[in-house]
Amino acid sequence: MKSAAEILNFMDGGQDEAILGAIGEIDETLSGQIRDLMFVFDNLADIEDRAMQTVLREVPNEKLAVALRGADQKVKDKIIGNMSQRAAEILKDDMEARGPVRLADVESAQKEILAIVRKMADDGTIQLSAKAETFV
Repeated sequence: MKSAAEILNFMDGGQDEAILGAIGEIDETLSGQIRDLMFVFDNLADIEDRAMQTVLREVPNEKLAVALRGADQKVKDKIIGNMSQRAAEILKDDMEARGPVRLADVESAQKEILAIVRKMADDGTIQLSAKAETFV
């Protein structure tokens, strides 16, 4: 699956979706697993600042607070660095006030945010940099 994800990452836009769609017709689970390997939460650190700000307008703060619990420090810095000082403080306070969060909840929140990013990229709302497109 990882090899397939790496190959698809280097294909031109649209070709990867066509292949994943064909795989999905045969085995939807496999298609989803390959898609998950193509874009992981840590790759958000490579998104351009303007694109990150656009994404942050679409992501609920509650989801973000949960998703960042298991995130790499680079991702946390990228996200917080693209928020207003007040919004960043509110997010940090929310994260501290929550207490322990189940890993399954963190992973679920991260997947929801990644789905938002993928949809925005597919719609042309945001551009992913060349660095961010080399996900695996």
